[in-house]
Parts: sequence; C-alpha cells; structure tokens
Amino acid sequence: MYAPAIFTLCLAVTVHGFLDPRIVGGRDAPAGKYPYQVSLKNNGRHFCGGSIINERYILTAAHCIVGIRDVRPITVQAGTNQLNASGVVYGVENVTYHPGYDSNKIINDVGVVRVSRRIANSSLVQSIRLSFSNVAEGSAVVLSGWGTTRLGGPTPNQLQEIDLKVYSQAQCQRVHANLKESHICTFTKYGQGACHGDSGGPLVQNGVQVGIVSYGRPCGVGYPDVFTRVSSFLPWIQQQLK
Repeated sequence: MYAPAIFTLCLAVTVHGFLDPRIVGGRDAPAGKYPYQVSLKNNGRHFCGGSIINERYILTAAHCIVGIRDVRPITVQAGTNQLNASGVVYGVENVTYHPGYDSNKIINDVGVVRVSRRIANSSLVQSIRLSFSNVAEGSAVVLSGWGTTRLGGPTPNQLQEIDLKVYSQAQCQRVHANLKESHICTFTKYGQGACHGDSGGPLVQNGVQVGIVSYGRPCGVGYPDVFTRVSSFLPWIQQQLK
C-alpha cells in the first residue's frame, strides 16, 4: 500500500515485462476545463493537489498538510494547467486538518488551506461546489491532477484527467480492510487509476466535488483507489470556513 502522503494520477501497464510509458486511459486536460484545480507547492515543487472551495480556502487531504509546521514555503498555484507556468500564486496563512485523522487507518483524511489573500474569480480560476449527498455506485466521475505518467516516473508539466467509475463499497472493502462509509472507491480496469503525487486532488461528478484523493495500491495495477467522501465531512468543512 502507498505511504498515503504520495498519491497521484498516473497510469502504467506492463507489456512483455516492460513498462509502457504512455498514460493509459488518461489524457492531457484542456486549458480551463478544471478552474477549481490547484497545485500545492513546497518551495516551488508540487507535492499535492487541491480544489478551490471559496475565495479564501482550498480543500485537500489531511495527510498532505499534517506535517506542516511552517507555512512560509507553501504556496497555492491556480489558474493554469502547467506546473511550470506562473498562473496565479497565493501564499498560505494556515492549514487545518480533521481532528480525527488517523494515518494508520487512513480515516478522516480531509483538510483545508487558508490562503493569504482573496482568490479572484476568472475564466481560469473558480471555486467548485461540494456534494451534500452520496454518489451512486457505478456512476461516472472524473479525476484531475498532476503526477507521474508511470510508477516512479517524473511529474508531468501538463494537468491530466481521467474518467473513472464509482466502485462497489462491498467489493472495495475486500481489498481495503479499513474502508469506511466515509470513503468512496473508484475502479475501471487494469492500467487506470490514481498514483503518487495526486493526493488531495478532487474527484468530481457533474461539476460537483464528491471525493478527495486519499490512498490506494500502486499504480493502476488492478486495485480500487480510495477517496475521502466529501458529503461525510461537509459540516466540518463548512465550520472551518466560518
């Protein structure tokens, strides 16, 4: 299982014993398609994903921010699909994660980042609505994020996207014994799924965020991926925004 602090959208398949460097099932995201998507950076290097939820707050995973003691090196990059483009960069004022977060059981894996100044909306920078109800098993969702195009590979400059399906909770629990109702699983087929570096990124259905990338097994090798279920933590999230 992953050390959950490094989990990103990347896909890899083995062909005759060799890694195929192509993104399998994923693709470059069109410019402006995911205006809520942000990159969390430490000293200019991407380490997790996140989503804009209002003019001052970013939603991410608890495991992305639990070890942060000094927020001065942390920035939020918005308004671009390319990590090497400047986009709009915000400093960080503070980070908060759920008090029930457990790194061993990987539960309550949700946190928020307050940026140091107001996030201005534009065609490339917008907040996303949060889900207040459960998403149906078998329904279509989309995941976006930056990350390696194969296990152990380099981080791509271009934001990636992939279409996934919500997986059966009962079947997912056979693989992930610690699975709770506050989790969502996705699975489509071998060679597709989340991988290192996309932690904290948004899982979305019809323009509404339903999940946050949490943990899984590396990397698109036929196991379901696990996300924090946004609707389970909506009261806590809303409380932080006050």
